[in-house]
Amino acid sequence: MPVRPAPDAQSLRQDAVLAGVLALVGCVMVALTAMTGLQFQDVPIWQPMLAALLLPVPLVLRRQHPVPVAIVQIAIYVAAGELGLIELYASQVALFLGFYSIGAWDANRKRAHWTRVVISIFMAAWLAASAIRGFFDPETGERGVSAYFAMLLIQIVINIAYFGAAWLFGDRAWRSAIEQQRLAEAHAEIAAQQARLAEQAVSLERVRIARELHDVVAHHVSAMGVQAGAARRVLAADPERAADALRHVEQSARDAIGELRSLVVTLRSDDDGAGSIPGLDGLPALVESAAASGQRVALAEVGTPRAVSPMVGLTAYRVVQEALTNARKHAGRVARVDVRVRYLPDELEVEIADDGHGSGAGEHGAGAGLMGMRERVAALGGVLEVGPRSRGGWLVRARVASPAAG
Repeated sequence: MPVRPAPDAQSLRQDAVLAGVLALVGCVMVALTAMTGLQFQDVPIWQPMLAALLLPVPLVLRRQHPVPVAIVQIAIYVAAGELGLIELYASQVALFLGFYSIGAWDANRKRAHWTRVVISIFMAAWLAASAIRGFFDPETGERGVSAYFAMLLIQIVINIAYFGAAWLFGDRAWRSAIEQQRLAEAHAEIAAQQARLAEQAVSLERVRIARELHDVVAHHVSAMGVQAGAARRVLAADPERAADALRHVEQSARDAIGELRSLVVTLRSDDDGAGSIPGLDGLPALVESAAASGQRVALAEVGTPRAVSPMVGLTAYRVVQEALTNARKHAGRVARVDVRVRYLPDELEVEIADDGHGSGAGEHGAGAGLMGMRERVAALGGVLEVGPRSRGGWLVRARVASPAAG
C-alpha cells in the first residue's frame, strides 16, 4: 500500500503555530461573543475560554496521529457543547482540520474511511438528539417553531458542508501526496538509469579504445619483429644495416611503450579487433561522408603536414567524427561546419566549429560522446575544449603532443 512521506520538522512547527493561532482566535471570539450577550451569560467566562484553548491543541499531532486527534477533538467538542461552552467560529475550523487530517494523513485507508463514517454518524446522532431536546425547550415556543426548524436546517446544511468538504479535501490531499511520491520515485529511478547508461557508455568507449590500442601496439611489435629479423640476417655481413634496423626496433619499442602507458587502465574487448585503424588520412573520407549526408562541411589543414603516431591520428579522427555527429544532431544539417587540422611545432590540433544557424535544437549535449572524447585526449596528455562560441555556434578543439621528427 502506498504511503506518503512522513511530515518534516517544518510541517510540525507549522501545525503548532496553527493550533496556537486557533486557540488565540477562539479565546478572542469567546470574549466578543460574551460582550454581545448572545452566549456565555450563565457560565463563568473562563470555562468557554478553556474549551476554546483545548479544542485546537490536538492539532499539533494531526499529521502523525490523525485518528486519535480527531477523536479527542470530537470528545472535547461534544462535552463543551453539552455544557454550552462552545463558541461557533474558530471551533468549527479546528474541528474541520481534525476531520480533514484523517483523510489526508492516515496511512491505513480502510481505517481512515470507517473512522470518518463512525464520526459522521455519531455527530449526526448528537445533532439529532440536540434537535429533539431543543424542540421541547420552552424558549423554542417563544421564538416560534418555524424559526426553530429554520435554525435547525441551517445547522444541518453547515455540518454536511463542513464534514463533506473535509472528507473530500482530505482524500484529495492523500491522492495528491501519493502521486507526488510516485513521481519522485520515478524521477529518482530515471536518474539512476541515466547514470548507469552513462557508466556503460563510458565502459564501452574504454573497451573500444583498448581494442584500438591493441592494434596500434601490434603494429609496432610487428615492425619490431621484421626489423629484428633483418638485423639478425645481415649482422655479420653488413653491421651498418643491422645497426640501422636495430635503431628502428628501439624507436618502435619506445613508441609502443609510450602509447601503451597512455591507456593502462582500459579493458580489452572480447571481439577480434579486426579492421584498419583510422587516422588523419581518413579525415577527407569522413568529411565527404558527412557532406553526402547533407552537412555543409569543409576541411582545411594549417601548417606543414607530417606523419603522426597511430594513436594521435586515431584520437584526432575520433574527435572529428564525434564532433560532426553532434553538429548534425544539434546544430542541424544545414549548419556550416569547419574542420581544421593544425600542425604546430610540437603538437597536433584539431578544431571543429559550427555556426549554429542550422535547424537543430541549438544545444550540444554533454553525454557519453563528450566523455569519450575527453578520455581519449586525456589519455595522450592532451587538452580538450568544448563550448559555445562568442559569435554563435559550437566549438570543439583538441590539442595533443605530437613532436616533429628530429
